[in-house]
Amino acid sequence: MEAEAVYSFRATECDELSFQKGDILKVTNMDDDPNWYTAELQGIRGYVPKNYINVRPHAWFVGGISRLDAENRLRPLECGAFLIRDSESTPGEFSVSVSYGDHVQHFKVLKDGLGQYFIWDEVFSSLNQLVNFYKINSIARERTVFLQEPECSLPGPRHAHALFDFTPHHPTHLRFLRGDVIDLLDCADAQCWRGRCRGRVGVFPPDHCFYCITVI
Repeated sequence: MEAEAVYSFRATECDELSFQKGDILKVTNMDDDPNWYTAELQGIRGYVPKNYINVRPHAWFVGGISRLDAENRLRPLECGAFLIRDSESTPGEFSVSVSYGDHVQHFKVLKDGLGQYFIWDEVFSSLNQLVNFYKINSIARERTVFLQEPECSLPGPRHAHALFDFTPHHPTHLRFLRGDVIDLLDCADAQCWRGRCRGRVGVFPPDHCFYCITVI
């Protein structure tokens, strides 16, 4: 996941990462500490203070779910539906799980010596660039499969897991905290979803820069 530095930060410990305002960081872990994320810049990895960066989340990034959970989520969806998850076998790395229509295929996201991501021959400086490329180029070699943004169209009950706090400034918006489970009531508008959380109903933008949700 990408994040933009909104303030400059100078590391004071050997496991911290220095950066300048405006730098684009690769956030690789958000779960170890409530105030710090693990991020990477120019091939160097370290801890960064979460309030110094602005995360650019996407509904396709789901974090630490298992291969089996990924298959269960994608199996009912059309060919090309995908998600990116933390690698189960290699902490700090990622896998792309893609619906092929009749089954789910998993691709390991590899990294070169410069910290660039790749699956086949093309290399990318971020997961966002990788996803955008495979939206118009087939991610599969044996058939044509283009990545498609996940839709909020799962059969039966639909829920989302909040990865970040969201404190709205309008009474019609839905407030929730990281870890809350949201009942999804209406996802017809890609820019504004409607849900229920903690007994309240409201709307929220799924691509808001300070939080992301994961359909479960």
